[in-house]
Amino acid sequence: MSDTLDAALRLVRAQASLVRRFDSRLSGLHGVSLADFTLLLRLGEAPGGRMRRVDLAEALGLTASGVTRGLAPLERIGLVTREADARDARVAYASLTSTGRQRLKEMRATAEETATEIFAAPAWSTEDTGLLSALLTRLGGTGLADR
Repeated sequence: MSDTLDAALRLVRAQASLVRRFDSRLSGLHGVSLADFTLLLRLGEAPGGRMRRVDLAEALGLTASGVTRGLAPLERIGLVTREADARDARVAYASLTSTGRQRLKEMRATAEETATEIFAAPAWSTEDTGLLSALLTRLGGTGLADR
């Protein structure tokens, strides 16, 4: 097997493992998946806690219909609301509710704790995690907006 295929397969396997770990923690403590958390996190990073649905889709690497499907359960449980644009009825915004903002803080603390456990010393140094982050960025990966 080529080194490039081996690296790609290892990355896919590592990603699946990380998703399972985050899903387990977030679901068990907060009733949301990693995908839900990622969507809420992007909204939380946006000015005013709201984004146009098309911009949210772009930021998450999803289709508009994928974002709509992801937002629906979050709207039902009161974490997100749908807002129409006052000037253009074709434009829809997704906006965090006050409950959504509070719950996102709690979810983020859980996610931070999980990430800290995953990248704990001595197996991982600060330099290791920085290098991994840089390499993943070269592959098109995005992380927190404030980085």
